[in-house]
Amino acid sequence: MKLIAFYLPQFHPIPENDAWWGKGFTEWTNTKKAIPLFPGHYQPREPLRDYYYDLTDPAARKWQADIAKQHGIHGFCYYHYWFKGKRLLERPFNEVVRTAEPDFPFCLSWANEPWSRTWDGSYHDVLMPQDYGDEADWKEHFEYLLTAFKDPRYIRKDNKPIFLIYHPGGIPRCAEMLHVWQTLARAHGLDGIYFIETLNGYPLFSPAGFDASVQFEPHYTWIHGGGRNDWSAVDGYHQKFHLKDYDRMWSLILSRTADDKSARTIPGAFVDWDNSARKGNRALIYSGATPEKFAGYLSRQIERAATVYQSEFLFINAWNEWAEGTYLEPDKKHGYRYLEAVRRALDENDL
Repeated sequence: MKLIAFYLPQFHPIPENDAWWGKGFTEWTNTKKAIPLFPGHYQPREPLRDYYYDLTDPAARKWQADIAKQHGIHGFCYYHYWFKGKRLLERPFNEVVRTAEPDFPFCLSWANEPWSRTWDGSYHDVLMPQDYGDEADWKEHFEYLLTAFKDPRYIRKDNKPIFLIYHPGGIPRCAEMLHVWQTLARAHGLDGIYFIETLNGYPLFSPAGFDASVQFEPHYTWIHGGGRNDWSAVDGYHQKFHLKDYDRMWSLILSRTADDKSARTIPGAFVDWDNSARKGNRALIYSGATPEKFAGYLSRQIERAATVYQSEFLFINAWNEWAEGTYLEPDKKHGYRYLEAVRRALDENDL
């Protein structure tokens, strides 16, 4: 079983974020300003030993890969941001490819939402719009990705590099674009590209040209699996934030079956979720997460990945989404216990 963790590159300053959010902004900026919204609310989330790394530092990238490998993570799925030729947050991944370090498997997920001030990919108060262009733009995008696709570390299925798209329903000529990319891939000596549609909070799309779909949790089950109206309350608090139960969400995830889709379904898992660092009192918060619970739920999902989904992959949300409260990296409260939970879940499945 290959556990792949989604990886956020927004831990280094870029000029665009400086202009939109203030000089020196990174994801740590949001993380540090978080405050508890109710008694017992775990905020702020602080990295162990105050390691507020900068991903332009190769030592930080090596540290991440080393501890991931030690605890059974197969590879990272880096978020990729492309806006009709305009790239954002590309430097860490470009350095991974250019330097051939760290020696750790990877793939890419095209996070093809517009950037907005609400941090939710909405089309209101847009900071960076998304425009998909035409065949010339698709070719330019493919040519940028080709070096990564040919990298021996790139994660493959059926000898094809896997490539996730977060919101295929937002691409007006998606099937046509995928066909062009497949043609280009074969012309450049690849067997093709293994396209994976991300199943999340968007309406299910299922366009032609995808080989598989991945359940992005907890969003997918929250919206499409019966969890949307399952809210909790905090006694005595008038709240705008939404509070949900961690165990209840995992029970819904573990009751799902493979989707009735022509493409193969890849299951997902989530560590925790609390985006109050980004959204304040408009946050979505899951209560009750612990490393011990996560180990048990992940162990069951690994077993189901093999038996229910017949999948060699399982995607975990996430490696380092600190401002959304879902991360495997060590923090001051739990140390390495979430990573140790991954190793324990694999051991329980003799992996």
